[in-house]
Amino acid sequence: MRRAVLFDLDGVLVDSRAAQLATLAGFATSALDRRITIDDLPPEAETTPREQVLAPLGLDGAIDENGWDAATATATLVTEVFPFVAETLTKLRAADVATGIVTLRSRRRLHWLLPPDVIGLLDTVVCYEDATPKPAPDGLLLALDRLGAAPSSTVFVGDTEADMHAARAAGVTAVGAGWGFAGPDALTRTGADLVLSEPADLTSVLLRLIGFHS
Repeated sequence: MRRAVLFDLDGVLVDSRAAQLATLAGFATSALDRRITIDDLPPEAETTPREQVLAPLGLDGAIDENGWDAATATATLVTEVFPFVAETLTKLRAADVATGIVTLRSRRRLHWLLPPDVIGLLDTVVCYEDATPKPAPDGLLLALDRLGAAPSSTVFVGDTEADMHAARAAGVTAVGAGWGFAGPDALTRTGADLVLSEPADLTSVLLRLIGFHS
């Protein structure tokens, strides 16, 4: 069985907090025909399901995906891949470690967040439409099946409580990305096996956790 490292996308590999909030505010402005700013959004809106954020603002019914795409396309212009990402993925590949993403993003929006060269370093990508979303473990288990990896030799790096719950349910090592949305304290309370405040020496930490020996 292969060793594997799986990552969440938003907040872990991509600095998208501002873009997520801007998407919510921009979509609400268009859908409700009145100006909604980021300040009008509830606390922790970036980690809350979008329906729960938008309903108190007055949005009834299903979300129009074309409208959401339009808001996302504009907002994600400000997203950036974190500087450590390409180097970390390259080093993991050199060590014959399989890598993948398990994200709540739709596949059709993936390329707005990740450039082709980064996507090319990944062995699999599991998106919202591929499996029951986190905190269910289904997406992680699907990624493991695709990669031929065992939970005992896999790490999942996530930045929300849902990520940690999914990792534990899937039986993989749960690593909290403290630089992401929820923050170190929330990740620790949720039961992460390890919480990293910063991604310094991330590759060596991940290799150690999956039992890699050079």
